[in-house]
Amino acid sequence: MDKPNDTNINNSYCSNYHQAIEFIGKRWMGMIIYTLLSGSKRYNEILSSIPGISDRLLSERLNDLVDAKLVNKKLLESSTKKVEYELTAKGFAFKEVIVSLQKWIDICEFEKKS
Repeated sequence: MDKPNDTNINNSYCSNYHQAIEFIGKRWMGMIIYTLLSGSKRYNEILSSIPGISDRLLSERLNDLVDAKLVNKKLLESSTKKVEYELTAKGFAFKEVIVSLQKWIDICEFEKKS
């Protein structure tokens, strides 16, 4: 595997990489995307799928994902207050990152520390 070095990385690439890592590294961001990989979900379904996330933080993260065009927010026909969230094609492309990360976790054999 190629290692980054000064000759093959430019400042634009570093900046884009940094922005992507900072965005996806926000608390709970990866879990929200992971939860939506199985299909569209209503807000409370997402909330109950992620133990420990607060209502406020879930709302904030979902708004971040909608603004980044990684998630669509669909109003359900029956009510303007009922919405459903689903990954866009760009959001679903993150599945490859999750699969790669899982392989890396398996190789590193991370264990839960108590």
